[in-house]
Amino acid sequence: MLSQGAPMRWNAPDGRWTEPDLHLFPQDGHRYEIVDGSLHVTPPADDRHAAVVASLVEALRAAAPEGWWVCDRSGIDTGSSNVVPDVTVLRPRSAGRIWANPADVALVVEVESEETRRFDRLLKPAVYAAAGIPGFWRVEPGPVLHTFLLDGEGYRAVDSIEGADHVRLDAPYPIRVKPSGWI
Repeated sequence: MLSQGAPMRWNAPDGRWTEPDLHLFPQDGHRYEIVDGSLHVTPPADDRHAAVVASLVEALRAAAPEGWWVCDRSGIDTGSSNVVPDVTVLRPRSAGRIWANPADVALVVEVESEETRRFDRLLKPAVYAAAGIPGFWRVEPGPVLHTFLLDGEGYRAVDSIEGADHVRLDAPYPIRVKPSGWI
């Protein structure tokens, strides 16, 4: 028996990690994700990251047509992976599952941090593209917004936006963005 205050112990699965395994972890601010059966854990986001995510959610919600959903830290189940973008935009009439179906997702946004840079630039876009998610945005420190559209099997860079001027984007729906206002 564990003494009071001792950390909870668990065992890793014998094979691949699956979505039910994610329920083993505490709600401690860490991000627990599965990519192709492997567990990936990132530390809790800092205040700057959280502020950029909150600003993005606010901007996307304000521009969203009726019926669209904008969520932060909402999971996506691609079949072999369970990933959690910083921001997810769901189409109207989405299934409303805890883990969204990629067919319901119009856009995913990742806000880079030092701890997630490679994951946000390389691995997660590949997972999203393989799942057929049409839009991907990546925000790097500055902030600078990079927009991408699905083109074949990967994403094609569309635009890089920074500064204090509002810029109009047409996907996933018409929206005006100003990255300097996100910090």
